[in-house]
Amino acid sequence: MVLRRRGRKKSSKAINNIDMTALIDLTFLLLITFIITMPVLEQGISVRLPQGKADELPAKKSNVVTLDAEGKAYLNNRVISLEDLERTLGNMAAEDPEVAVLVRGDERLEYGKVIQIMKILYKVKITRMALVTLSE
Repeated sequence: MVLRRRGRKKSSKAINNIDMTALIDLTFLLLITFIITMPVLEQGISVRLPQGKADELPAKKSNVVTLDAEGKAYLNNRVISLEDLERTLGNMAAEDPEVAVLVRGDERLEYGKVIQIMKILYKVKITRMALVTLSE
């Protein structure tokens, strides 16, 4: 005795369309995330720069030394000790005598901390440097 199934057979048709809504939503979410985070990545360390009148900075790629309000030193957005900073800048100056360094110091910082950085630049013979300020 053979039992037969009663009911509908499921069709074995392939689905002809793919729902792209979730993929498009994810793409836009990633795009918005990158748009929001890129300016933060470019600026890096948050410092309150002093105001002053100065010329525009050249478009040439420069290394950036930043001093935050607590006196921590950063080279190109990475924390670095003053000894390592001197060694790294010395290596850069040996490779390229025309290396440029921008010094960004928080306005609440002691003047002596900025002078320490200037002494390091002088010691390693970096002559192309600028102090970064906000325009008035």
